[in-house]
Order: sequence, then C-alpha cells, then structure tokens
Amino acid sequence: MEAEINTASFNTRLNNAVAITVVLLSVFMAVSKIKDDNIIQAMQQAKADSIDTWSEYQSKKLKLHLSESALHQAKLLQATNGTVANQALFAEEIKIQQLAIVKYEKESAVLQEKAKGFAKSYDEMNYHDDQFDMSDALLAIALAVSAVSALVCNWWLLGLAWVSGGFGVLFGLSGFLGWAFHPGWLAALLS
Repeated sequence: MEAEINTASFNTRLNNAVAITVVLLSVFMAVSKIKDDNIIQAMQQAKADSIDTWSEYQSKKLKLHLSESALHQAKLLQATNGTVANQALFAEEIKIQQLAIVKYEKESAVLQEKAKGFAKSYDEMNYHDDQFDMSDALLAIALAVSAVSALVCNWWLLGLAWVSGGFGVLFGLSGFLGWAFHPGWLAALLS
C-alpha cells in the first residue's frame, strides 16, 4: 500500500512538472512565433525593396550607357560636319548628354548603396530568423520528450527536455534581445 502511495506521489509530481514544462514552453513558442513571423514579413519586404532598387539601378545604368553612346555619336558628327549651324547644334547636344551622364552616374551610385543597404538589412534579419528557427526546433523537441517522460514515468527524460527547452529559450531570447548567440555550424546544417 505504501509503495502504491509513493508511486502515485511520484507520478503526480512528474505529471505536474511535465504539465508546467509544456505550458511554459508552449507559451514561449507562441510568442516567439509572432516575432519570427514579423521578421519574415520584414525580410520579404527588404528582399522586394532590394530587387526593385537593383532594377531601378539597372535602368539608370542603361540610360547612362545610352547617353554615353549619344555623346560619342554627337562628337563624331561634330567632327565630320563643318558648318557653323551644325556645330552649335552638336555642341548643345554634347552638353545635354554630358549633363545626363553626370546625373545618371550620381543616381546609379545612390541606388547601388540603397540596394546594398536592403541586402544588409535582409541578412541581419535572417540572422535573427535563424535564432527563432533553432529555438522552435529545440522547443518542439523539448515538448515531445516531455510527453514521452510522462508516458514512461521517467524523470531523466524530463531533465533532457528541460535541457533542450533551456537552449530553445536561450535561442529565442537571443532573437528577441539581439544577442549574438548563433552557432553558424547549426544554422548551416539547418539551412
């Protein structure tokens, strides 16, 4: 009878510990998922902005190339056509194309830096997305091992779940707080 009471008490304590573990880890996972989804949305926007900016950059570079070609043609025509009236027209066209070239070179440089900024922003957000992904995986493992520990009435399995859950929480907090806890080998393995 006393052995049954000790077993029941053991099972009750284990089940209570499992229940508390599952609730705490599930709540943390839910909150982390919201943050991770927001990061993913921001990453998608940064990628779209980067693509748009690179497209605009390519457009400016094409306009630059066309202006350079027009300038070259105007100079050739000016050199081959000697009338004063034509010389004035060619000089005006050369001036217009030179101004366009300066404009497109400046705009291209600005767009290039802007696109690189979007790419850098994407990479920074991806770093934190990786942290949340690792957190999610470790917390899911912790929840599964917790459930098994309740089924087989084994405390050491619950301890293993706590270790996995602890690392999962650490990765999640790193994502929330901007900590530099990010094992590159694990991120590469999961990528």
